[in-house]
Amino acid sequence: MTQQPFELPHFYMPYPARLNPHLDEARAHSTRWARDMGMLEGSGIWDQSDLDAHDYGLLCAYTHPDCDGPALSLITDWYVWVFFFDDHFLETFKRSQDRAGGKAYLDRLPLFMPLDDGADVPEPQNPVEAGLADLWARTVPSMSAGWRRRFAVATEHLLNESLWELSNINEGRIANPVEYIEMRRKVGGAPWSAGLVEYATAEVPASVAESRPLRVLMETFSDAVHLRNDLFSYQREVEDEGELSNGVLVLETFFGCTTQEAADTVNDVLTSRLHQFEHTALTEVPAVAAEHGLTPGEVAAVAAYTKGLQDWQSGGHEWHMRSSRYMNARARPVNPWRPPSGPGTSAVDVGALLAAAGAMGGPPTPFRQWGSLRAYTHVPYEKVGPSRIPDLYMPFPLELSPHLERSRSRLADWCHRMGILTEGVWDEDKLAAYDLALCSAGLDPDAAPGELDLSAQWLAWGTYGDDYYPLVYGHRRDLAAARLTTARLSACMPVDGEEAPVPLNAMERALVDLWARTTAAMTPDQRRTFKRAVDSMTESWVWELSNQLQNRVPDPVDYLEMRRATFGSDLTLSLCRMGHGPAIPPEVYRSGPVRSLENAAMDYACLLNDVFSYQKEIEYEGEIHNAILVVQHFFGIGYPAALSVVHDLMTQRMRQFEHVVAHELPVVYDDFQLSPEARAAMGRYVADLENWLAGILNWHRNVNRYKAEWLARRAHAFLPDHPPAPALPVG
Repeated sequence: MTQQPFELPHFYMPYPARLNPHLDEARAHSTRWARDMGMLEGSGIWDQSDLDAHDYGLLCAYTHPDCDGPALSLITDWYVWVFFFDDHFLETFKRSQDRAGGKAYLDRLPLFMPLDDGADVPEPQNPVEAGLADLWARTVPSMSAGWRRRFAVATEHLLNESLWELSNINEGRIANPVEYIEMRRKVGGAPWSAGLVEYATAEVPASVAESRPLRVLMETFSDAVHLRNDLFSYQREVEDEGELSNGVLVLETFFGCTTQEAADTVNDVLTSRLHQFEHTALTEVPAVAAEHGLTPGEVAAVAAYTKGLQDWQSGGHEWHMRSSRYMNARARPVNPWRPPSGPGTSAVDVGALLAAAGAMGGPPTPFRQWGSLRAYTHVPYEKVGPSRIPDLYMPFPLELSPHLERSRSRLADWCHRMGILTEGVWDEDKLAAYDLALCSAGLDPDAAPGELDLSAQWLAWGTYGDDYYPLVYGHRRDLAAARLTTARLSACMPVDGEEAPVPLNAMERALVDLWARTTAAMTPDQRRTFKRAVDSMTESWVWELSNQLQNRVPDPVDYLEMRRATFGSDLTLSLCRMGHGPAIPPEVYRSGPVRSLENAAMDYACLLNDVFSYQKEIEYEGEIHNAILVVQHFFGIGYPAALSVVHDLMTQRMRQFEHVVAHELPVVYDDFQLSPEARAAMGRYVADLENWLAGILNWHRNVNRYKAEWLARRAHAFLPDHPPAPALPVG
């Protein structure tokens, strides 16, 4: 092999790898199985020497050290299958850039994963189909229906997002960092691996399987697995295969830096994701177990699953260090920290422990010296001066509703009726400074007067709640009351005709009013979807409050993904979608390109808000949830440099939005064989998103909420004569 393109960094890996004693049994079984499925001699993809060199038995013995022999053999067969699929798809479709053939090939594979016992499957036509049919039949009898559904979805994502990689190769396109992290989770297969961890350890209880802590465990596990793989596989993928889906290449392109610098930064992100995994496991998972009243057996199952993910990290790293499939020459061994012993070492113990807790690998930049400890060192309320607004890329024209003035007046009346201006958080001056009717007039310029009023009132309610949580509960450091309030807000949104609670404060009163008027004509399923969007926003406020109480600057990836919820993006998109009726099938909204389109729009809007609100949040509110601050802490850089990074990312997300509209949506229309009516409805939905983006930018530029002169006069704090009303009755 040619000279290495970079030196592998020092990896953070605090847990030792362990080897399953049934390794030889798994190796022998998987060799027989691969031959029986037609994956070896004659396949044109592998022969026996390839399988021996890759040593998937060793991979699985390291990543699943505690399961018994039959389970390890089955899991090893799954990994033989998934790596064979990857190489088979590469040789058959990627190298020839045959998207049509690749799609037809992928469309058949879900047929071999029926959710019902005894369902018929087609006759396999190649080793990939034969292997999947065999594995599914051997695996699912011992697993629940919920696991089957989750694992089937993860497998379909892994298969179908190969088309995303193929499309990028066809276009010579390298993804932006946020897009890459999201898509890599699907195509990289780690969520699929997490499903096999459940098989090997214990199933996650259904009541918490979809909760944020369990989702974050899976996502941080996935990101760390994939980024580690990108470092080891860069030479094979980028230099040999012409692959564009590699995190080192993505950051090399985004930052315009050297390959070595990009590799070191990938390792920094990898380490940050591992720290996020640990933080979630130790703080959020116990809380969600208590909230959901998990039984001791269910708590043990979650603990076993968490440990299984941890074992996979250590074992996967050890396998990458040994497999001939990867670049691993001169890789430094990873050893967990051991305390020094002997006389005179007590002072050394503390320093070594801090170094181990914060080590990040690579050159000694400020971030790598302190690692995760740096996240807790932010000094709030530092003077930062007026927010600097760069030349923002906005390709869409602004349109404003002619009903703006009427909506302003009606919004003020509604806020008075709901009591929003009497609890000490907002007054008329603040309501006027925030001018939320202006935002609605840009988001939905074609709305009828009543629709515009409703939109402005939802924006006012969400903005008020976003202000209320940190001011009231953050001021009192009362996370328990915030959780109770969040639960009551959810109860204010009945789905199937149940009684809503009697409102206790302005937030509840306003939500009951908005919910009744917005959902009157909805089906229960539509109300359920809409409720999830509102719940996502209110629960994210608790996440922000928890970080605030710990003075913890979030991990960059976790921040960007949670920011969509704290900004209320899902709520806004739900309202947009409902305006287009049933013409657009639900599966189109669930497709990768449409989700990519929406996420790009949401990220641009969220980052835009962070740019304008930097002074308000950092200097006046003591906030830590701002992308510029997150970048400052992650890279150890100043405000101007961090602003430049955020600005570049905004521009890339907007260009991705344009790319999806121009190149990916037409393919979706053809893939789903959409009718002319559905295509026209999708065109209107895209126009709604464009109006949303242009309207949000116009609002930020014109309202006083973020302007230095208004902030100096009305710092974001309690009104002295109006202390905030308690969220819950006392006594």
